[in-house]
Amino acid sequence: MTSYITSSAKADMSELRRLKSLLPPELQSWVTVEGSMEVNPQLIRCEEIGKDQVEIQIDLVKWDQLALDQRNLLFWHEVARIQNDSIPREGWEMAALAIGLGGAVGELWVQDILLLFLALVLCGFSGYRIYQKNNGERTLKEATEADEKAIALAQRFGYSLPNAYKSLGSALKTLVEQTPNRRQRNRYETRLQALRRSASKAKAKVKSTREDLQ
Repeated sequence: MTSYITSSAKADMSELRRLKSLLPPELQSWVTVEGSMEVNPQLIRCEEIGKDQVEIQIDLVKWDQLALDQRNLLFWHEVARIQNDSIPREGWEMAALAIGLGGAVGELWVQDILLLFLALVLCGFSGYRIYQKNNGERTLKEATEADEKAIALAQRFGYSLPNAYKSLGSALKTLVEQTPNRRQRNRYETRLQALRRSASKAKAKVKSTREDLQ
């Protein structure tokens, strides 16, 4: 049993080192790759953990069930999100909303109009920021843009354009099949549809270029 655990831990460390090597050189000094320690974690996610420091967290149990090319493209999707500056930030908005609401209730008692107004402004601004962060269209746009950039990153690391599209499409299809949450599954399906449209456009562009050269 101990031998199996040691072997599994070594395999996990080897995979994390492999993924680290897939980071573009300009990101390697400030982006880390770690196994997730959360209960029921996401397959892969990234978050800002400090000033100029980002961590990509992976559920290594689920990760190990994917093919190598699928892992690579999903990893590069997160890398692309970092490059596009579309990763989650610290949730100051919820704290600001709580402070604003508390201040508004307090000022209703003391009847200080100016402070009440400032508390309501804080509530409105933080509430708007929360809405922006959770806006479905914006989230989807950021995801599809990261998919496009992941394809470019794959080419940078030696993938052909067709193989990059095929690998990411296969990964998204697998996630659609394995995700029980309907809302999350719909997001994967929408990304897959957008990726197929992008692949068709890329194929048509390559064909047109070849015809022009003939």
